[in-house]
Amino acid sequence: METESEPYVRLATLRQLHRVVAELNTARSLADTLQTVVDGIVTGLGYELACVNLVRPDGDLVVAAFAGDPAAEALITGRVGSRTSWERRLAMGEDWDGLRFIPHTEGWVLLEDDVPQWHTDGPDPRFEDEWHPEDRLYAPMYASGGELLGVISVDRPRNGRHPGAWGREALQMYAFQAAIAISNARLRANMQRALVRLEREQQALRASEESFRQAFEYAPSGMAIAEMGGDQHGRLLRTNDALCRLLGRPASVLRRYSFSDLVHPEDIGTLLRTSAEGGRAELRLGRRDGTYVWVSLRNSVVADAADGPRFLLTHVEDIEERKRHELQLAHRASHDSLTGLPNSAELRARLSARLCRLPQAVRAGAVEALDAAYEGQGGLPGAGGGGAGAGGAEHGFRPDHRPDGFPEPFELSGGPGTGPYDHHVHTVAPASDVDDGTKGLAVLFCDLDGFKSINDRFGHHTGDAVLIEVARRLTTGVRDGDTVARLGGDEFVVLADGLGAADAADLAVRLRNAIIPPIRVDGRAVRVGASFGIGWASCGMSADEVLRSADQRMYMEKRSRSKAHRRAG
Repeated sequence: METESEPYVRLATLRQLHRVVAELNTARSLADTLQTVVDGIVTGLGYELACVNLVRPDGDLVVAAFAGDPAAEALITGRVGSRTSWERRLAMGEDWDGLRFIPHTEGWVLLEDDVPQWHTDGPDPRFEDEWHPEDRLYAPMYASGGELLGVISVDRPRNGRHPGAWGREALQMYAFQAAIAISNARLRANMQRALVRLEREQQALRASEESFRQAFEYAPSGMAIAEMGGDQHGRLLRTNDALCRLLGRPASVLRRYSFSDLVHPEDIGTLLRTSAEGGRAELRLGRRDGTYVWVSLRNSVVADAADGPRFLLTHVEDIEERKRHELQLAHRASHDSLTGLPNSAELRARLSARLCRLPQAVRAGAVEALDAAYEGQGGLPGAGGGGAGAGGAEHGFRPDHRPDGFPEPFELSGGPGTGPYDHHVHTVAPASDVDDGTKGLAVLFCDLDGFKSINDRFGHHTGDAVLIEVARRLTTGVRDGDTVARLGGDEFVVLADGLGAADAADLAVRLRNAIIPPIRVDGRAVRVGASFGIGWASCGMSADEVLRSADQRMYMEKRSRSKAHRRAG
């Protein structure tokens, strides 16, 4: 009778299995899938209790779903059993074709481990295949790669007996299908999380791009993006409104240029170094009206992708006012605040720039000694006969042809590696006050006569006005390129290059005559005279020595004239 009914039992079980497996595929989330698994066991496979123990990322198993008893569900759902305890259980008992059955006669040792458990009281079994309340039946679920996904545990078969071969096979088939459903649900959950994460990243990227766009477009200072590499290297790809206003050019026009097209010719080297290395530089950029504006460039090299094109992000700050202020400060440091003329420090700097440390013993006869040494050999190599040009003579002899008795190579400018073979043009002074055709750097030291009495009689306001007018007359009376400086008080110095002795004397007379005419201050006419001393700058002398020489000659000239000839107010 049992044999005849077995096909009908199998068919009914197969129908129920088909139905509950179909329901597995309707779940929309991992939690729904797990609950569907345990519900299907209770409603379709003939067990009163079922739960799914799911493997967590740390390896332990958590009771993720429970069906059959609300009290038991509330008690053990969410509780965790260690992986070690579960591996111990899955190694015990009897192997029922992939299922693991632990009879009550062996399971008593598991009562004290950490795996969540639920048992119902009941009588001891009367038959060999009768189910005992402490019997345990587990159906492990594995992924396609053999990884343990979880364990289904069932209890209390409705017929009160151990499942037969077909019941075991049905539970095993169901566990296999449940593993597939759980894997798919996890995959869907992971994909959904990945999509959510991707959408968030895209939103963050869009927000970042929008923030950059607004920061770029509405920045108060200039911003530009330039191309790097290729035929269009350095071409401006994008500029903001602030840069367009600064340079007086619309964005559509600026896209035809690179910074190298706009930079001042003297600053091109600085630009190229900064563009290649990134960093910061100060240089001048051309405006549409042809003028130049001082800017500070801060460059950053930006990679568009791992191996993609790179761009140069440039921040352009207008520093015209700061540069103007710096120039004003530098001018104040090097110029007299009253007259606007170069001051004593600037005068000494300009004078020192023309002088080298040529020894005095060589200075006097260097040219003559060389001429004598090369006499009969066509003169100095590359020289035009050894004559002194305006302002000095250029030497270029070789050390292996140095004439006997000529001093060892001497230092010209004090720098390392310098000698008589560089291209320094020595400043040479005329031999005497008689004009012999030698041209040099004349230093005219001027001291005003009668200025102190004007200060004493009319006050410093009138004295300052006289000094300003004298400075103007001196500046008007010299050539472009000559220097008129105020040493302090009523002393002035004129540097005039390329003059002979007669030229310097004529210049002193002209400047004295320019100073003598009356100077009107607040409706009052005052007059001052001027005494000039003419000195000559020469290599081997210091700036102080040159000025001291001119000062001494001025006092000699002042004492040589009577007070009646010193025109004073």
